[in-house]
Amino acid sequence: MKVALIGVGQAGGKVTERLTRFDAEMGFGAVQGALAINSAEPDLESLEFADTELIGADRVNGHGVGGDNELGTEIMQSDIEQVLGALDGRVTSKAEAIFVVAGLGGGTGSGGAPVLVHHLQRVYDVPVYALGVLPGRNEGSLYQANAGRSLKTLLREADATLLIDNDAWHEQGESVEGAFETINEKIARRVGLLFASGEAVEGVGESVVDSSEVINTLRSGGVATLGYASAVAAEESAENINTVMTVARQALLTGTSLPDATTADSALLVVAGDPDRIPRKGVEKSRKWLEDETESMQVRGGDFPLESDRLGALVLLGGAERSDRIERFMERAKEAKRAQERDDTDHAEAFADDRLENLF
Repeated sequence: MKVALIGVGQAGGKVTERLTRFDAEMGFGAVQGALAINSAEPDLESLEFADTELIGADRVNGHGVGGDNELGTEIMQSDIEQVLGALDGRVTSKAEAIFVVAGLGGGTGSGGAPVLVHHLQRVYDVPVYALGVLPGRNEGSLYQANAGRSLKTLLREADATLLIDNDAWHEQGESVEGAFETINEKIARRVGLLFASGEAVEGVGESVVDSSEVINTLRSGGVATLGYASAVAAEESAENINTVMTVARQALLTGTSLPDATTADSALLVVAGDPDRIPRKGVEKSRKWLEDETESMQVRGGDFPLESDRLGALVLLGGAERSDRIERFMERAKEAKRAQERDDTDHAEAFADDRLENLF
């Protein structure tokens, strides 16, 4: 699946960079162009694999918006012609979809991404998806409130929104910086493999997935989620039936980007590995299990030929917003917003005294 990537904000730029690098190192050729957009100039300087564009220079002088996603929205709105101009030549006719990548808890990404998606929908005649990273439970009320508002708007504007919950792929005991590195690496490997589905790779599968399968799975819109798991495979395909079943179950039940999201409108199962090791019976049994588990009649399946001694399973769910995880997150976001409103008081009123004058 050939895609154009546009990262917005610090997290969006880093994920875009990592995805582009992974695609280049693996030789997949799925990423056709990559652009990172930010209002903070230092965050752009560290990127090597993506082109960069600074916005809001007249408002924030390259220093970022400090977590103010309303300011992030305003800056993207005022500089949208500049951004669309920067995309000229980077979103080529080969691109089958555009992904706008952003962390939903910060300022530039959460505020600017929905604006950019809205305008891209008007300009380009390919699906425009969002890849959004939700803040973890411990990342503070500002990030929760920002993400809630951003997600609500993205779901309205994007053709589908692939969500990554920071808590889902966080290794216990890691530092904050280490956790973000781990999450970005996992996003790159999993989403990068999804993009590469249908591209020219080693070997010929019996039922190779192509880009239309991904697009049709996401056609229902709303929230999408992606799961992945892998295991060492035996050389004979007949010995790998249980292996395929196991990794498919793990991908959905323990390896998804949005834990607890198992009910969906549509699903796609991609089994990656050496074609000679992929058992047809195992793939079909796994697809049937996925159909029962997701309660969906639209479950697609296929192979991703890849030179490896392991078998991996990618599970993409479309229309997965009916999940406990999403409901709990939106409750956190609403409570955070209410807390902000309670704190939005004029503390100087406590010192009001007509006998004292303000200094200015």
